[in-house]
Amino acid sequence: MPFKPATIFCVLICCACNNAATAPVNKTKTNESTAKIATDINPYHSINAIPLPQGYERVKTDSHSFAAWLQKVSLKENKTVYLFNGDEKINQQAQFAVLDISVSNKNLQQCADAVMRLRAEFLFAEKRFDEIIFTDNEKGNYSFTSPYTKENFAKFMERVFGMCGSASLSKQLKRVIDFSAIEAGDRHYQKRDNIIFHHP
Repeated sequence: MPFKPATIFCVLICCACNNAATAPVNKTKTNESTAKIATDINPYHSINAIPLPQGYERVKTDSHSFAAWLQKVSLKENKTVYLFNGDEKINQQAQFAVLDISVSNKNLQQCADAVMRLRAEFLFAEKRFDEIIFTDNEKGNYSFTSPYTKENFAKFMERVFGMCGSASLSKQLKRVIDFSAIEAGDRHYQKRDNIIFHHP
């Protein structure tokens, strides 16, 4: 049930030998390839660099808040999404941009794991290590402990991805009843009623 965090870099090295006399250039194919490369490029380096729709403005947030951290998350220049094994995701039309965050080479980071990863990355960046806690469906706690290194953090999150998920996360979060109180980073959960959840 888990999903894995990691930025997968796919380097393709193509070597070809052309003989001008026997291998004419396929201009149509070349133009199609050039067009695809152009559409695969993301010109924005971070979330807060993405232009807003006309008439909208970004909400001012505390510089140490989850919302502020999310706005500063770096984006990859290439918009292609890769799976944990390096293969390209089938539907490449679904994403506008790709976060520059690793997903490792294990098939663990899925669904709600992405949200847990982002929240944990924020707390790690703020050095609020004692707040990096997740619970499973049986209310078992998984707390991040020293050493507070990126390597240990990655191992901890893999364990979380394996034991926690959408159902357990919904139990861990607090409800926001008043829609006007919704903040960036809150998660929308819809079953029979529209309910907003946020991290405590």
